[in-house]
Amino acid sequence: MQHHLSELNSTNQRRKFLGTLAAGAATLAALSSPFNLPAMPGEATTPHTFGTSDPDAWFNQLKGKHKLIIDVPAPHEIFPFAWARVFLMTNIATGTPEKENNVVIILRHEGIPYAFEDRLWAKYKFGEFFKVTDPKTKAPSTRNPFWKPMHGDFTVPGLGPVDIGIDQLQNSGVMFGVCDVAMTVYSAAMAGNSDPAEVKKDWMSGLLPGVVPQPSGIWAVGRAQEHGCSYVFAG
Repeated sequence: MQHHLSELNSTNQRRKFLGTLAAGAATLAALSSPFNLPAMPGEATTPHTFGTSDPDAWFNQLKGKHKLIIDVPAPHEIFPFAWARVFLMTNIATGTPEKENNVVIILRHEGIPYAFEDRLWAKYKFGEFFKVTDPKTKAPSTRNPFWKPMHGDFTVPGLGPVDIGIDQLQNSGVMFGVCDVAMTVYSAAMAGNSDPAEVKKDWMSGLLPGVVPQPSGIWAVGRAQEHGCSYVFAG
């Protein structure tokens, strides 16, 4: 009996190792693919700046007096968007007009679903997969709760209603980037029996207006700091 258990444990460990090895190989393949794939339909509305001769061009517009990069590697409730609004509000209160500030929000890793329209949230069950709760239904979200919310949808005690929708922040000059590596990896992971390339193509067609793909989220976080942004974690 003891010998049988030993063999069983050995077999399970080997399977676990082989599974980890296969997952690692798949991830490495996915990581390398974003930079080798041809442009897909739908990308034209949010051009890949890393496909140009100057991959830093998107960051050259950061000329404000105060500059911030908000790193969003996970959903983190309202914080990815609340911190941007608080930064702008308090700079205005201390004498710097909104237009003289820059905020860059980088959606990467498990923070990428906020880059997409409601259609993709419902189709791919982003709320369940990425563990995002709809603030109204308290169930896994089937929509992007931060795209075009109504005034008053988000209220902070002591402050009242706060306009922290993605479109509302864009109207205040906030820039949004999304990690192309993460989009490639997660679209492949969620493809199931579908063609991963077709799933990513679908995701790219559903990017929100003004959300710009970056070579990787971590690349963009670094570049923003090189262009003078102070770093803030979204949590």
